[in-house]
Amino acid sequence: MKSLISLGIKTVDSHEKEPGRPWTLTEKLLLGLTPQQYLLQAVRNPFNWFLAVVFAIGIPILLGRFVFGLSWVTHSSNDYPWGMFLGFGLFAMVPLSSSGFQMGTACEVFGRHDLEPLERIGLLNGLLGYFFAVVYLLADLGQPWRLPYPMVVSFGPAAVLFLVAWHVSTYLSVQVAEVSTSFFEWIGFPAGKRAVRKITLGLTVAGIILSTLHQGALGALFTYAPGKVHPLWYSSSFQWLHFFVSSLPGGLCMVIAVSTIASRTMTWRCDERFRQNLDRLTVSIAKGAAMGLATYLTIKLIGIAHDNEWAYLATGWGAWFLLEIGAGVILPLGLFAYGIRNQKLPVIRFAAFTTIFGVVLNRVNTAMITFNWKLPYREIPHWREAVICLTIFCIYLVVYRFILYRLPILYQWRSQEEPALAHAPARETQHTMPAEPIAVPAYRSRLVPETEKA
Repeated sequence: MKSLISLGIKTVDSHEKEPGRPWTLTEKLLLGLTPQQYLLQAVRNPFNWFLAVVFAIGIPILLGRFVFGLSWVTHSSNDYPWGMFLGFGLFAMVPLSSSGFQMGTACEVFGRHDLEPLERIGLLNGLLGYFFAVVYLLADLGQPWRLPYPMVVSFGPAAVLFLVAWHVSTYLSVQVAEVSTSFFEWIGFPAGKRAVRKITLGLTVAGIILSTLHQGALGALFTYAPGKVHPLWYSSSFQWLHFFVSSLPGGLCMVIAVSTIASRTMTWRCDERFRQNLDRLTVSIAKGAAMGLATYLTIKLIGIAHDNEWAYLATGWGAWFLLEIGAGVILPLGLFAYGIRNQKLPVIRFAAFTTIFGVVLNRVNTAMITFNWKLPYREIPHWREAVICLTIFCIYLVVYRFILYRLPILYQWRSQEEPALAHAPARETQHTMPAEPIAVPAYRSRLVPETEKA
């Protein structure tokens, strides 16, 4: 795509291709390219060939799961009811999607409008993370056409699963509304954007309540099976708090990770505002992630002390627990401290990826590896289950990339008479912070289409 832009191809970042000549929907979908140019740049991308191989193998297996049943793709049993679909797809995807309510709260409630260049990434990350967590859940449950039944027909208000289901579905609706402002800009529907902006504060508060409740509710699920999860990963008094607090650094680090990947692989789609403020905002978000990690480590140790489980640290399970805490919490916490203090952006970004690894490892440990720790055998995931998990995750990446390429997430939508920020030459990535921070004005007043200024 960068080579085509260097040849003079105009990207879609406004409603008009030229004065009096609006973009058609097809042109917007094809990023301003002809069908031949779009196909050519897609074929030249080696990552697309990897995706093609994964989909060629994985999609038939995914369809076969609904035809031949769950036993065809998993080794799940009454002893091990939660496989990779839930252990990774649900329990790991959800905490990494907490960026939506965190970024929305910072910008809309606490007035941190300097974070707005990354706010939409946080909201989109939250929406897609929750949506595909539901996709993984449906792959595990089967019969997705009966999804409304437990929601509106067979009420179970005393069940934590019922609580989680309603929280996730309601919060998904909130996130769709929050991300819809970008879509309304893209299709040219300013009235819709104004309507959503009027209720933004209410949506943000609803997101805080719903996300906070159900992040903890996922942890509360494990209180249904006392004794099955190893005591180092289980605490009846703190289980919900462990899940909620660990989701905070996980979601913030996902914002750092996604913005880092996008700034390197989608430079043509990032405008000058995004590029100029990325390093500074990365440091700001890293400070919040570091505080979240420190809080989680403290609460985790308090939980062990409260239940007096110190003796387990001298066992093999204790060594595995110390590896998880050391590699997934203490190491990134130290890296954040060093990187923030010395303004080392590569160190901060590495710490963010390490934190994501730690959150995923914790969820997989809790839901799968340490589950039924007293039994003499361990469940080994079926190869088809692993292929389906990889396939759904690749679909997640494709949808993520599709939206970032088109909607104004990494750039600002502009009216025709304003300069094209998206085509400004990319600055070299700075590994240290500039001497003076870049002043960031209130962005809502900038680059607003004339139809919305009224």
